[in-house]
Amino acid sequence: MNRRVLIADDEKNMRWVLRQALESEGYEIVEAVDGKEALSAVAEQIPDVMIIDHKMPAPDGMEVIRRLRAKGEQFPIIMLTAHGNIQGAVEAMKVGATEYLQKPFDLEELKLAVDKALKMSALAAEVDRLREELDREYDIEGIVAQDSTMLAVLETVQKVAPTSATVMIYGESGTGKELVARALHKLSGRAEKPFVSVSAGALPETLLESELFGYEKGAFTGAVTAKPGRFEMANGGTLFLDEIGDITAAVQVKLLRVLQERTFERLGGTRSIEVDVRVVAATNQDLQQLIADGAFREDLYYRLNVVPITLPPLRKRKGDIPLLVAHFMDKISAGDKRITPEAMQMLVDYQWPGNIRELENTIERIAILAHGPEITPEDLPAEVRVGVTSASSGARCFVLPETGVDLEEVEMDLIKQALDRTGSSVPKAAKLLGLTTKTLEARMSRFGL
Repeated sequence: MNRRVLIADDEKNMRWVLRQALESEGYEIVEAVDGKEALSAVAEQIPDVMIIDHKMPAPDGMEVIRRLRAKGEQFPIIMLTAHGNIQGAVEAMKVGATEYLQKPFDLEELKLAVDKALKMSALAAEVDRLREELDREYDIEGIVAQDSTMLAVLETVQKVAPTSATVMIYGESGTGKELVARALHKLSGRAEKPFVSVSAGALPETLLESELFGYEKGAFTGAVTAKPGRFEMANGGTLFLDEIGDITAAVQVKLLRVLQERTFERLGGTRSIEVDVRVVAATNQDLQQLIADGAFREDLYYRLNVVPITLPPLRKRKGDIPLLVAHFMDKISAGDKRITPEAMQMLVDYQWPGNIRELENTIERIAILAHGPEITPEDLPAEVRVGVTSASSGARCFVLPETGVDLEEVEMDLIKQALDRTGSSVPKAAKLLGLTTKTLEARMSRFGL
């Protein structure tokens, strides 16, 4: 079905030009000669996009937009404005216009604006749909996902959780390994018992050993009372051992014994303590390479790697980013703020080296610092705004200048590259960069380009 474009302009020649340009692109065109006809046309059938002149017989373009937005209509609206009336166009955008074009404009620029408006509208609709699904089948113990890879992970979690099998979770930092461990616990028969977490890589050998196994009074200087270890604290429940690849050889031996015999002694003690603990381990390292290097015991690896689960990095599950953004906005009670489609696209395009943890921190920061109810590209961190994506993804790809320069220089260099690639066409360069034409023009002015 062809996309429907409503053209509202009191100039017959302008309507004819716009119709010819857009019908050649396959759009279905509806015309309105004034604001009253425009409102009637919308009431009869919602268009996919509206192009409306600023100055028309009452109600004028701005009033039409104001009335439509007041009724809750969300379809994109492109404002046409005469030269010298930019301030009016800016005011129109404040009341709900999506974009504006200044007369006279290039027809290719118009086509790009309509195409972009439709794409951004589709993305916004998808975000709204995903927000509605947050509390349904894609949210398992706080894990938000719709990507097929992550759904396969969650299916494995649901299958293995009711068992007592030891699980090894692989994944880069920030991918949610502890969330998966907690899901395994909550979906198991041990859910009413403790979930105890310890980061093996964050503690030196002697302290890690006492944390895991506890100690008796007098075991070392400062041990004035006995203290149970994490294994005892997790008895009947689940012990999550993060960064397992960082534990030393001595601790590996003791850990292997607990997994094999389910018993251990506290530091300085002689009494064997029996525990019933399910162990879930996690690492961001290649354990098989550590085994080859002599840094990790092979027998311990096989004890831990009974059920391996690998979490994909966020850059490999970009379809989840809008869903995660909506989740984090709700989590920090910022659901009343709206992320513009353009800003959302930049969030999707960014590579997120810090994965979900970086995304969550970014959303919290921009929600706090955003100047108004809408989060725009200007509210995003500089590294996201000028983020470079891989060529294989089909997204925009630029070559960063040498490391060590500041982000403003990076941004200016990216703009220059985009202009070079598009023969200095500002509208085409803006599309390549994922910016609006006016945003790119503002940045070019700032950099003296």
